[in-house]
Amino acid sequence: MSALFHTLGITDVWQLIVATMVFLMLPGAGTFCILGSAGRHGVRGGYASVFGIMSGDAVLMFLAAIGVAALLTANPMVFKGVQYLGAAYLAYLGCKLLFAKNSDNDNASAAVGFAGAGNFSRGFLVTLINPKAIVFYMAFFPLFIDPATQRGSLTFLTMAAIISSCALFYGSLLVLLGNTAAKRLGHNRRIAAFASKAAGIFLIGFGIKLTTN
Repeated sequence: MSALFHTLGITDVWQLIVATMVFLMLPGAGTFCILGSAGRHGVRGGYASVFGIMSGDAVLMFLAAIGVAALLTANPMVFKGVQYLGAAYLAYLGCKLLFAKNSDNDNASAAVGFAGAGNFSRGFLVTLINPKAIVFYMAFFPLFIDPATQRGSLTFLTMAAIISSCALFYGSLLVLLGNTAAKRLGHNRRIAAFASKAAGIFLIGFGIKLTTN
């Protein structure tokens, strides 16, 4: 399967999937939004929130892809430099997670709370009000693109489909867990803190590995 994706200009597809799943599992506004919607309005409400978040991500991925594609076309050598910057950015995010205080993680749920809005709108807005998300995608996309075999829009659409599929899978797990997971995350801060630090270690190692490839 890796060879098939490489013909589309996507390198290390399995690493792309693993990295995406790790990012999705980080406790954040999107996670608490899905859990809250599922806990209050059941499976339908939970999935409405999931699709809202996915729609917001699609908008941000489209904007990021336009910028990355323009850079790739203008100067392939600069694009290579951006790949290294992307790896460094991942390591930076990992350090922030690894050394963050517990209170920093607790603030994630504070961003969820659009009174009167539907579950879809809530998920969509939670994604769009995070300006760091587009910066993340700008750094993330170049890490898995081979300039020699990339096929422009087809490459970015395939990557977006992979990321969206991972988001749907993880979102479905959150919806099915619903109230139980929400209560555990809410009452056991150690679980969320441990998950963040473990993800931080992964991101640091992942960034280092990419720079040595």
